[in-house]
Amino acid sequence: MSIDIARNVAVVRERIARACERVGRKPEEITLIAVSKTVDIARIAQAIAAGIEHFGENYYQEAREKIPCIQAPVHWHFIGHLQRNKVRGVVPLFEWIHTVDDEELAQEINRRAQAAGKRQRVLIEVNIAREPQKFGVLPEEALSLAECIATLPNVQLEGFMGMAPLVENAEQARPYFAELRRLFEQLPEAHRVHLSMGMTQDYEVAIEEGATMVRIGTAIFGPRA
Repeated sequence: MSIDIARNVAVVRERIARACERVGRKPEEITLIAVSKTVDIARIAQAIAAGIEHFGENYYQEAREKIPCIQAPVHWHFIGHLQRNKVRGVVPLFEWIHTVDDEELAQEINRRAQAAGKRQRVLIEVNIAREPQKFGVLPEEALSLAECIATLPNVQLEGFMGMAPLVENAEQARPYFAELRRLFEQLPEAHRVHLSMGMTQDYEVAIEEGATMVRIGTAIFGPRA
């Protein structure tokens, strides 16, 4: 079965616009990140042709093969769990890292960013649902981690990222997004730039609760093989 990526992108953008309208926001406030893990270059090119400018990758080994093949001026987001021994490769490839969850990782990113001559844009991953199988700093530790990261000269902290638990009804995710938004609002203004939350199953609720970035894979590229 062929996937009409351009149509899927149009549908997602329309749903983003409707979610914004419901809460008095503008669609331009939302950065749509197409999650392209396991997606081949040809389909990424179709998404670019449909107007997608931001892509999220989960695995360094996969991304380092694909990213150099994409000549279009798009923005790359690392959205998977990041091990310290992969930072050296990730920093030169990605404009954003969404998954910083401890001080040692942040310090390693700072070192590698300095070596690369850049200031790395990052988000702190918060385990907002306190799920033991997921990564991320616990909510009560997020603001102190933010204070530590704010002192690193080659790291630019821009906010928080989080995931709601997998639920049957998107409305069940709302309390988690609302809690992350409340935590986000406690950051100093300079670091209160982006709130990355919401995926295919719940992005409209996330937008209603304040997301500025949504990470959409299945709704754009179809079910993963």
